[in-house]
Amino acid sequence: MDIRDITPGQSYACKFRTEQVLDEFDRIPGLSDVPLKGLGMYESWGAITTRDTEKELVEVLDEKSKKKFVVPFSDIWDVDTVIWEDKD
Repeated sequence: MDIRDITPGQSYACKFRTEQVLDEFDRIPGLSDVPLKGLGMYESWGAITTRDTEKELVEVLDEKSKKKFVVPFSDIWDVDTVIWEDKD
């Protein structure tokens, strides 16, 4: 699915990549004392929270780190609909 074709008001997710400071396990640094590796490409997936078609940017809530990233359209792929379910 192309990001330009999504319907406003519906839920979508995508895979994305962004340059970030990473730890030695290629993760976004957290509260652990794992040494930092430096800048690298971080790849993950998450829910699209905002889309700006003029600037061709999306805001994605990363499933792994729970952080939001602003990513250009060119760095997202596998856009698909999301079905939200409550965990019991």
